[in-house]
Amino acid sequence: MKNREYVQEVYQYIHEKPEIAFEEVRTSAFLADELEKYGYKVTRGIGGTTGVLGVLDSGVPGPVLGMRADMDALKYEIDGKTEYRHACGHDSHSGMVMAAAREIADRGIEKGKLYVIFQPGEESLKGSNSIIKSGLFNDMTEIVGIHLRPIGEAVLGTATAALWHGGCAPTTIRIKGMTAHGARPHLGINPVETAILMANAINSIRIDPRVSHSIKITRIDTGVGTVNTIAEEAVMTVDVRCQNNEEMDKLLEKMNRAIQSTAEAMGATAEVDTTYVPAAIYSDEMTATNAEAICEVLGKENLVPDIHTPGSEDFHFFAKLLGCKAGYIGLGADLVPGLHSKDMKFNTEALYKGVEILVSVVGKRLGYK
Repeated sequence: MKNREYVQEVYQYIHEKPEIAFEEVRTSAFLADELEKYGYKVTRGIGGTTGVLGVLDSGVPGPVLGMRADMDALKYEIDGKTEYRHACGHDSHSGMVMAAAREIADRGIEKGKLYVIFQPGEESLKGSNSIIKSGLFNDMTEIVGIHLRPIGEAVLGTATAALWHGGCAPTTIRIKGMTAHGARPHLGINPVETAILMANAINSIRIDPRVSHSIKITRIDTGVGTVNTIAEEAVMTVDVRCQNNEEMDKLLEKMNRAIQSTAEAMGATAEVDTTYVPAAIYSDEMTATNAEAICEVLGKENLVPDIHTPGSEDFHFFAKLLGCKAGYIGLGADLVPGLHSKDMKFNTEALYKGVEILVSVVGKRLGYK
């Protein structure tokens, strides 16, 4: 079977059987079986869930290059029914990486090792952490990823060598007060009023305006209760985003200070739970390799300048936690109406070009026999 047909077959299999974060049982088993079929040494169940690692070892000292794809789909409520859909392109990413792995194994690498990584749970923002903790990637020196882009960023037949994601830090604040009758508010501590003051304090935070960022309250909830009773507890959620990791640290520090000082002033307590995903951390060397590969496959005129997006990706934990050199390709695919739309669709012709670009990147880093 030609690789052009193969990538379409892998993509269709995953697309038609979507599974959500950390439940990619069928998907991961299929991909692991495929890797074994083509001679990779495979480890399954990484991270205690569904992570997969396939290793191709040249037996010659050299770089240890990771080629990573995410596997999970998204969950929607449509017409009163729960549906899973691949509305972020993870089916295509896994298809391209698997097809590239197949061709690379057929060619054989000249030096170093290739780690083919199928990662669970990207949409939870916890998937890469879950497999990094296994220790299996500690010797990885570099890594490459790829992601489809909306038509407004890159059209079919184009790609960018560096897709710059912002950092995000979704935060849940559990505010504990003291319940009381609405007629006797002096006997209680109102967590709703505390939340409102916190929201005002958070909205007053300032960092360097030259760095794109946002911090906003997305929900305040006290649960079910009577309207004439002061609630005992309120839960507030905050969406925090920043294109720069250093400024994100400042943003989070100021947010936590605003939360705790407000709670103390009101006599309440606040428990803060933040999931922090870093902004992109790229190696100039890997970005240059990506650019060379894109020019080789698509032509220099179809290399799109770096794309900066406020969206986030847990791919960047590989560089942050392991210190490996990272590069991330954004692939044009005429994708509409947008990522995470339940009606997302794209031109599958992009898959073939994505495979060629990945094969070229690996060849430039590890060489072919």
